[in-house]
Amino acid sequence: MKKMVGVLLISMLVFVLAACGQDAQEDSADDASDLTIGLSVADLTLERWQHDRDIFVETAEEHGAEVIVQSADGDEAVQTSQVENMLTQGVDVLVIIAHNSDSIGAVAQEAVDEGVPVIAYDRMINNAEIDAYISFDNERVGEMQAEYIVDQVPEGRYFMMGGAPTDNNAQMFRDGQMNIIEPLVDSGDIEIVGDQWADDWSASAALEIMENALTANNNEIDAVVASNDNTAGGAIQALAAEGLDGEVAISGQDADLAGVQRIVEGTQTMTVYKQIHLIASEAAELAVSVGTGEDIDFDDEIENGVIDVPSVLLDPIAVDESNVIETVIEDGFHSFEDVYSNVPEDERPDYDGE
Repeated sequence: MKKMVGVLLISMLVFVLAACGQDAQEDSADDASDLTIGLSVADLTLERWQHDRDIFVETAEEHGAEVIVQSADGDEAVQTSQVENMLTQGVDVLVIIAHNSDSIGAVAQEAVDEGVPVIAYDRMINNAEIDAYISFDNERVGEMQAEYIVDQVPEGRYFMMGGAPTDNNAQMFRDGQMNIIEPLVDSGDIEIVGDQWADDWSASAALEIMENALTANNNEIDAVVASNDNTAGGAIQALAAEGLDGEVAISGQDADLAGVQRIVEGTQTMTVYKQIHLIASEAAELAVSVGTGEDIDFDDEIENGVIDVPSVLLDPIAVDESNVIETVIEDGFHSFEDVYSNVPEDERPDYDGE
């Protein structure tokens, strides 16, 4: 009798262990309760990155992961120090939105050498054997900006307003812009009358650059290819001082609230909307998958000076006054009331909020 009971207990134990093993295998992707993710953000003073942070943290925490967030406030030395501090705290995965794509490479490689996976978020990390890169197709972003402006102004005098020279994405945007514009320069349809880059994507830097450009060209500028909404905003301030806001076609990017407000008010021509809820949630999912050792299928590779980095590239969307409701507003990125807050109610389009 005792022997039968012993056999029965052993059989039950084997069954329970097998069931637990199967459950653990099935739940490994969802249960990241022992995972700590370090999220290093270049600059949380910019509206765009506040959205990314909130969605990333929410998604990671839904899987049970803990997220440590630090912002470098636009200082590359501070970001390096913060990443080193995260390594000291024992994070399991590092997700870095780089301020300087080149200088952050050394500490990223240090993390990799210590066995901590590194994911480059939206901005590539150069010269390091990082594990993954997730972003939008940034060269395509630049092409979309240029295509839209060229459609509005097929001939004329163009000013190129670049972003931060330390940001690898800024160069990718410019590459895309020139894919469209350079043939038209060669044909004589477009003349580039100035080309400058705004440090830290600063609106004040863009304002000063645009003021000087208008002075140098006697206000004879027909279009501005600005690489994001912040620099577009600075340029529009300078144009407004000369009574040219709404007269000069100007691009943007990020669908910042101020940018889309300018679009519906008629002073900014377009922006490129990168679905932040999509990239932030997918980046968090990617961090959890990397941290829990899941196999991941990547759809692309991007070279970073050392390796071809496994990459996830998402599709951006061109936004103007005609589709701002069905994109930015319907996605819940900004509310209808906020976007049209400066537009008289009798001049707003019909919108029932559904």
